[in-house]
Amino acid sequence: MTVNGAAYCREAFGLTILKNSHKDIRRLRQQTGAATIHGNKFWKSTFLLMDYLLETPPKKRLKVLEVGCGWGLGGIFCAKTFAARVTALDADASVFAFLQHHADINGVKVETWRSRYEKVTRAHLSEFDMLIGADICFWDSMVDPLYNLVRRAKQAGVGRVVLSDPGRPTFGKVAQRCIDKLDADYQMWHVAAPHNTSGLVLEV
Repeated sequence: MTVNGAAYCREAFGLTILKNSHKDIRRLRQQTGAATIHGNKFWKSTFLLMDYLLETPPKKRLKVLEVGCGWGLGGIFCAKTFAARVTALDADASVFAFLQHHADINGVKVETWRSRYEKVTRAHLSEFDMLIGADICFWDSMVDPLYNLVRRAKQAGVGRVVLSDPGRPTFGKVAQRCIDKLDADYQMWHVAAPHNTSGLVLEV
């Protein structure tokens, strides 16, 4: 698919990512209405996730679940770079139009799944090899549900859980609990210019 208006999109990590000012994004906003859980734009800590996965690449053709997907660029990156079979999960169905549009312009397929963290069971998680997420713990009320989701994923045999965040205290609480109870690794990560993004990456 050709993307018109090059000044209104960015190229990063092999992906085309539309900016909020792009006419397609404005059109989709008119069609879908406002996102209700901060899925209203591309969040830059996804660059941390992408860069980290390039440094520690997964095997090809894994089944990947992106949780709190928003526009789904983390999952789209995995589909394009690692030939992953991706399912993108979000509680807000309005984000899926933006996700599908980005999947189309980047030439990949992504399945979507509307659900909250609490509703994702061990049986569901056992179908996946890797769980990813970026910028997905921005309220205190999300700390317990996200930690419990990660715990269920490991109980279900998910091989890798990789999450990134700009460094919110809420994410730090999840990370520390994962370190204490799930033998997780938690580190600062920086992506240099032109993306200029810093934050935290958690791997369980």
